[in-house]
Amino acid sequence: MAENMIEVKNLKKYFKTRRGMLQAVDDVSFLVQKGKTLGIVGESGCGKSTTGRVILRLIEPTVGEIIFNGRDITRISKRELRKLRKDMQIIFQDPYSSLDPRKTINQIISEPIELNKIIKDKRERERRVLELMEIVGLTERLINAYPHELDGGRRQRVGIARALATNPKFIVCDEPVSALDVSIQAQILNLLGKLKKQFGLTYIFITHDLAVVNHFADEIAVMYLGKIVEKSGAEELFVNPIHPYTKALLSAIPIPEVSSRDKKRMILKGEVTSPINLPDQCRFAKRCMYADSKCWESGPELREITKGHFVACHYV
Repeated sequence: MAENMIEVKNLKKYFKTRRGMLQAVDDVSFLVQKGKTLGIVGESGCGKSTTGRVILRLIEPTVGEIIFNGRDITRISKRELRKLRKDMQIIFQDPYSSLDPRKTINQIISEPIELNKIIKDKRERERRVLELMEIVGLTERLINAYPHELDGGRRQRVGIARALATNPKFIVCDEPVSALDVSIQAQILNLLGKLKKQFGLTYIFITHDLAVVNHFADEIAVMYLGKIVEKSGAEELFVNPIHPYTKALLSAIPIPEVSSRDKKRMILKGEVTSPINLPDQCRFAKRCMYADSKCWESGPELREITKGHFVACHYV
């Protein structure tokens, strides 16, 4: 039986605002097995990036448990968490703003090695930096370049090399290809897939584009306004989507085939519910063509419909 790298139980993250409590992540539970990839998909503002940051404790959770490699990391001290940081890393969305413009590529990649005291000798650190650059596809001549001298694809490769510098077991990829050209996206996705096999990495891959995770993720969780509305194996989700929101996301994927022009798109109408002071009702009800009185009276629970396929809908 495969071991779990990450297990999230009833995770919540609320933010106080002038208008009330913003429920960014609300009662989210899932697990990611070692060496696997969980894709978290949803529109902007659904809470997927906040979920990733809370799991790494870059943001503190309001309620819930985060079990990393068998250990509950919500109850450990800052000192213990700092030791654990080298095993958990993140690749950010914007490959420009996530890199310090005043530092060279050498300094950026070697910084986590130096901070975590992995390699103390300066020359050895530089050799390790060159090794990491080679792994992610960067030429040696760029070692003393600055971020503004590189294109988006190379900058993201620097971000990946920095994430690999501490030999992590688990990486949160927070929309790592959304700011890149389509051709570069494919290169970065192929690189991440290669690194996963080479180093036995476990990923949470966050994106707003289902097409991106189609062949990359082992499982996919679809989020809407802080909750997971559907979760299953990647292949199963594309073949048999059940939740109306998932169906709408899949229908929006452009297919470059003449025969697909007759494909009907599921266009969502209605207003997106405010995430502040949410009542106990289906959060998708305002935009759902199937909604009726039951949907307004209570929120549906995430239930297992078939083996490994979970859906939160009253009428499944």
